[in-house]
Amino acid sequence: MEIGSGKVYVNEEKSERRKSGKMKKGDVLAVAQVAGIMAAKRTFDIIPMCHPINITGVDISFTPDEQFHTIEIEATVRCKGETGVEMEALTAVSAAALTIYDMCKAVQKDIEIGNIRLVWKTGGKSDYKAVGTPGVLAVCVSKTKGVVKVPVPEIFVKTNHGIEGDAHAGSGHRQISLLANESVDKLRDRMPEIKAGAFAENILTSGIKLYELPIGTNLLIGKTLLEVTQIGKECHNEGCAIKRQTGDCVMPREGIFAIVRKEGLIKPGDKITLVVEGKA
Repeated sequence: MEIGSGKVYVNEEKSERRKSGKMKKGDVLAVAQVAGIMAAKRTFDIIPMCHPINITGVDISFTPDEQFHTIEIEATVRCKGETGVEMEALTAVSAAALTIYDMCKAVQKDIEIGNIRLVWKTGGKSDYKAVGTPGVLAVCVSKTKGVVKVPVPEIFVKTNHGIEGDAHAGSGHRQISLLANESVDKLRDRMPEIKAGAFAENILTSGIKLYELPIGTNLLIGKTLLEVTQIGKECHNEGCAIKRQTGDCVMPREGIFAIVRKEGLIKPGDKITLVVEGKA
């Protein structure tokens, strides 16, 4: 799975016309979305050294910023196989941005397109995450307590309950556990094969120091909302399997727990946004 992003910079008049639906060529973002999806599927026809890939999904989303008159474009592309699809994601963003320009050039000729970049990559020869992009690396569950959690494609979190199908879900204050990949990295020199879920975390994150968040912090992940309720925990009598093998475990010190305020799906690649007093 790869995620690409970019921005289109417009003026106030064009922004207002787009919002009011007064562009002569129609719904700007709807057409741009179709263009992005089509471009992702035909990247091998556009970029000379690309080859056809079995794409399984393309999602194009837009985030207009009315204050600064920008439109952020994000393209998520998934495929079967071991190859990466970052070129498909970047091509999708580029085509969507150019379509916005084409739909609006009659109103504004100096529209700018910029900051097109890869922000997330899993698959192929290596993984990648752009610096400063907090997000979800993996989601994990266990159907019984006392065993290592295993990664799954996505989880559904239920309000005031936790993860559907996870043994630790319930109405308490520790409905979901989260751990930063940066914390796990501290042990990888001693145990390189550590996998997601090894510390009993439900959500493995990247780009954010979870243990520095104050209790009560809200995390917007996809369309869900979690509230931090506990930092760290007391380790079991003999510690987890990782602690017995490496002599250390980061979950008691740097893992956090949360409750679900707004339910929905969470999957790898979802952005994480800190929400303060209801504002992201």
